[in-house]
Amino acid sequence: MNEVKLITDRLVIDAVRPCDKADYFHNISHDKRVLETFICNYAETLEEFDFSKYPGREDLFAVRKKEDGRLIGILTYFDVKDGACEIGYGFGSEHWGKGYATEAVSAFLDYCVDTLGLQKVYASFFVGNTASERVMQKCGMHYSHTNEKELTYLGIERDLIYYVIKRSDEKQI
Repeated sequence: MNEVKLITDRLVIDAVRPCDKADYFHNISHDKRVLETFICNYAETLEEFDFSKYPGREDLFAVRKKEDGRLIGILTYFDVKDGACEIGYGFGSEHWGKGYATEAVSAFLDYCVDTLGLQKVYASFFVGNTASERVMQKCGMHYSHTNEKELTYLGIERDLIYYVIKRSDEKQI
């Protein structure tokens, strides 16, 4: 199990646990606004939601509010190779616009470089998701490239815009 614990001013970032099923469902897998911005499997009911694949993953992290410990979002890293990885993040729409994503992603970038020893960290967003772009910019990431029609999601061909931060960038990540 993932035993990492990152603490910020308002958040705790740690392992996804079996007791997180209802919060994960509510904030990620059942939130249709999240579905439009973050690649996830939608579930209509808590009973049909297959949560079993999430707890215990080394590459998946819960983002919790310090005040109550409830999961409000998730962070993940993937495609680790040649000293680089890509990260992804999703937050329940009721938590948007409050700075939680910027706070969590900033701490997660530090973790990817300082703990995982990576030299570059990428993140991407669907064209039009300016809020996610703004999070990346606030965290010191810079435009890298655009992949047109990289994937089909929800029946739509999607262009993805990539941002990157390197160990040598001004913000010491």
